[in-house]
Amino acid sequence: MKTRFCYLLLSFLMPITVIAQQKMIYKDSKKPLDARVKDLVLRLTLDEKIALLGYQSKAVPRLGIPAYNWWNEALHGVARAGEATIFPQAIGMAATFNDDLLRQVSTVISTEARAKYNLSTNMGRRLQYMGLTFWTPNINIFRDPRWGRGQETYGEDPFLTSRMGGAFVKGLQGDDPHYLKASATAKHYAVHSGPEAGRHEFDAIIDEKDLRETYLYSFKYLVDGGVESIMCAYNRVNNEPCCTSNTLLKDILMNEWKFKGHVVTDCGALDDIYLRHKTQPDQVIVAAEAIKAGVDLDCSTLLQNDVMQAVKRGLLKASDVNKALSATLRTQFKLGFYDDASLNPYHGYGADSVHNTRHVALARKVAQQSMVLLKNDNQILPLSRSKYSSYMVVGPNATSYDALIGNYHGTGKVINFVEGITAAVGPAARVEYDLGADNRDTTHFGGVWAAGNADVTIAVLGLSPVNEGEEGDAFLAPGGGDKLDISLPASHIAYLKRLRRDVKKPIIAVITAGSDVDIEAIAPYADAVILAWYPGEQGGNALADILFGDVSPSGHLPVTFYKSLSNLPDYKDYNMKGRTYRYYDGPVQYPFGFGMSYTTFAYTADGNFKTKYKPTDTISVSVNIKNTGEFKGDEVVQAYIQYPNVDRMPLKELKGFKRVGVSKGGQQTANIRIPVRELQKWDLSTNKWKLYPGEYKLVLGSNSMDEKVSLKFDINN
Repeated sequence: MKTRFCYLLLSFLMPITVIAQQKMIYKDSKKPLDARVKDLVLRLTLDEKIALLGYQSKAVPRLGIPAYNWWNEALHGVARAGEATIFPQAIGMAATFNDDLLRQVSTVISTEARAKYNLSTNMGRRLQYMGLTFWTPNINIFRDPRWGRGQETYGEDPFLTSRMGGAFVKGLQGDDPHYLKASATAKHYAVHSGPEAGRHEFDAIIDEKDLRETYLYSFKYLVDGGVESIMCAYNRVNNEPCCTSNTLLKDILMNEWKFKGHVVTDCGALDDIYLRHKTQPDQVIVAAEAIKAGVDLDCSTLLQNDVMQAVKRGLLKASDVNKALSATLRTQFKLGFYDDASLNPYHGYGADSVHNTRHVALARKVAQQSMVLLKNDNQILPLSRSKYSSYMVVGPNATSYDALIGNYHGTGKVINFVEGITAAVGPAARVEYDLGADNRDTTHFGGVWAAGNADVTIAVLGLSPVNEGEEGDAFLAPGGGDKLDISLPASHIAYLKRLRRDVKKPIIAVITAGSDVDIEAIAPYADAVILAWYPGEQGGNALADILFGDVSPSGHLPVTFYKSLSNLPDYKDYNMKGRTYRYYDGPVQYPFGFGMSYTTFAYTADGNFKTKYKPTDTISVSVNIKNTGEFKGDEVVQAYIQYPNVDRMPLKELKGFKRVGVSKGGQQTANIRIPVRELQKWDLSTNKWKLYPGEYKLVLGSNSMDEKVSLKFDINN
């Protein structure tokens, strides 16, 4: 009996011994990635594997696996991790309509991330927010101006969102053939854009057409572009919780799109499934369903706590756990976690790669291109430094740190609006500052007399990220993170009215916000209006650059500015009918794509435009942009498609854009190329993409209601 027991024990131990004696393939950087992942998985016990399924993954010292926190943020700069360059909020960067510039931004972000990771890990620190796996960008569609987190997105349009999001991913992940510089995550998959207060339990009911054409379009584009990770959302879609959805995760993401990265849950999303959605009775079943649907990593502790029980109940097999773990290990291998640091091209980044002068200069450039000029009566702007010698800067947001940095931000030196203006005019000019008003009192104001003594008054008003944002973070937002309306604070409006009543000299209104706000409420009381968004650490300097004409404003709205929410469907209605410039034809304050300049531009299309296309063709147009004004400036050429008269076609749809810089009196050529396959629409009768034959129109202009060039063409299948 003793001999038989020893024999059985030896038989059990032999495979482990053989594996241990073999060369550790997972440590050999010359071996194929999949072989390395497989080797490491084989060396782990089931307990060890399960401990690696949560965002706070545990160390496995015997195999050299470090503890690692997967939760890191980099929406518009490395966030929550100390000193880092703070770029404009995402909605402001979308207003640049400059995907090349955004790729430069995310390249800087990943450089700073690598440097901070190197510095902290070299000190033995494994800190949250100091890793290399970033849960950004947010590519949800900003379908309703009430949504507090809309500021984190690239706006209401799927095409613009996809191109800006794709550029961001490329810069963040780098272009090394062997190593990821950092890992990007497209979130929140899918159909997720408020209400914030009900985000843990709401069910977005939509048909396949809106799902495919609007809500999934950008995710598909980023998956095709190689995004490393997808974050599944809190909500349900058509009664399926996103993080256990066979439709979204298994059928579409994995089987149809052939996604090769890893899937992470939003934080606590798995708990929501049995506690709030109540589609499953307990957490063990949720753990099993999530793993089988395609979830690989949990931003909570549910998988770590309950997967073992799921295996014991027969709900999961060990191979299911292996598959999930392999996906996240693959990401870590691509980041270089198991290789000699000297092999990684990013291992030498240090403190001089964080928040340096080049990065600060880029933050200023992006802020310049993001700000949108909405009004400029009598060309009061730009201000002449020789004409005006005294300035009054007022308003609750004139020195606000929050109004510069948005949400999901880093920390460090910022230049507020008072500081930027003061530096721009120099010591020979007089600048005064007064808070002027608070956010509630509509009768008591300051700085009015002083404004009357100045040549020009700049009033900085609007919202801050405590008025709109994420549930729990935007603690002054009346809708649990959301806005209830598009109103500016009543005290700010009353203050501007008082200034206009008592001050007979120019007043410039600067509005901070991350969404559509009621500009018409303040526009009559200001000679010019600039929308600054939440412009980042260089917001003060960038505003001054625009005010004094060092650069011409060139930002364009990535969202429609509606006149009233009463013109929109119910907030909880996710159908696209009556929403965004693509399906809304009612009154607006400013259309999607709107933005003024200090100069003017004339468009002329070349005469070689084809008028007939096949499905495999590419529509190509070259348009000459001539600067016909008195200032150097950038024009953003926007290309919109108008479709044949078929049910549920968009009114028009952005399918190309190009920013061009043109000197005074000069001209530049903008080339727009649109693959015909981009014009396919989802056919509900066949459940497939379909290219509809017929007459189309390509419209070129500076916003969605502008028509400087119009070209008709036909598509034949």
